[in-house]
Amino acid sequence: MNIEQVREFALGINPQVTEELFAENWISWRIFGKWFLLMQLDAPEPRVAVKLPPEMSAELRIRYDGIRPAYHMNKTHWNDLYLNELPDTLVQELITSSYQFIASKLPKTQQALL
Repeated sequence: MNIEQVREFALGINPQVTEELFAENWISWRIFGKWFLLMQLDAPEPRVAVKLPPEMSAELRIRYDGIRPAYHMNKTHWNDLYLNELPDTLVQELITSSYQFIASKLPKTQQALL
């Protein structure tokens, strides 16, 4: 997957997903203001960060060399997905899992709008 494909995929998950440049070289995708996907635009290798349950994160890091603790984020929850090292289907699955993980933590009133 390339950066533009990641962008299109993330925005296509739900009409409530928003995209925002939140620092000079970082883009975030949010659901009701909560991050589920981050991308550093000037990273040496194309990568995105997703938030996943800790037990899932640990297992994925063991199984895939292209999944590592996220740069500048809480390393228990956030994982960098190196786009050139992982199948597109896995990247899409993990972006979706991150979205679902964050959506499950939202207040019930916001969940009902999804």
